[in-house]
Amino acid sequence: MYQINCKQLSLGYGGVTVCEHIDFKVNKGDYLCIVGDNGSGKTTLMKALLGLIAPIGGEIEWGDGEKRLNIGYLPQQNEHQRDFPATALEVVLSGCVGKLGKGFFFGKAHRSLAKKNLSRLGVEHVADKPYSSLSGGQQQRVLLARALCAAEDVLLLDEPVSGLDPASTEEMYGMIRSLNSDAGMTVIMITHDVGAALKYATSVLYMGARPEFFSSVAEYKKSDVFPFKEARDE
Repeated sequence: MYQINCKQLSLGYGGVTVCEHIDFKVNKGDYLCIVGDNGSGKTTLMKALLGLIAPIGGEIEWGDGEKRLNIGYLPQQNEHQRDFPATALEVVLSGCVGKLGKGFFFGKAHRSLAKKNLSRLGVEHVADKPYSSLSGGQQQRVLLARALCAAEDVLLLDEPVSGLDPASTEEMYGMIRSLNSDAGMTVIMITHDVGAALKYATSVLYMGARPEFFSSVAEYKKSDVFPFKEARDE
């Protein structure tokens, strides 16, 4: 049973279309990598999945009891956000907003979940430190912990290793792979790192100037949109 099914989806802003005729389906436990050209609408697609913008055409179907509030999201981070004036624990707690119901304050259960996810990602020791004082790798782990507080079983990740050094990049990819393979989380990740798509993904969605492509990694390597022709048989 699918969790997300996008059919002939067209997206844009102010009546101007950014991308169109997008078709793909995500099942529980999938690891979908979204690749393609700059400006092709990848982040716009993420916003549509989160319900932040409405489709211009087509539809997004939700299956298997999935709800948008149960989706964890790790957005791209800009320099201004890196200086956010809060502790790491406070940042992670913000991921519990969707679980407040009619309340206005985080309770014991929310704090317990936030600390659990910090520990899950190996950064429980920075809980009380200012977020701005953390390294780039630590900040990304904190943001992933925040996403896990919101997520039931789906994670949306927008360039999760952007700006990280090689060691931190490998650590982040390893944690995401573990969440997918060991914890059964469905992962939808935007990336410019095609190598990561080939290594970790179960399926690939290409968005760009050429026709949209969605299929398995093996079929992607055979397609016209695959950028490394010499690596097709590897």
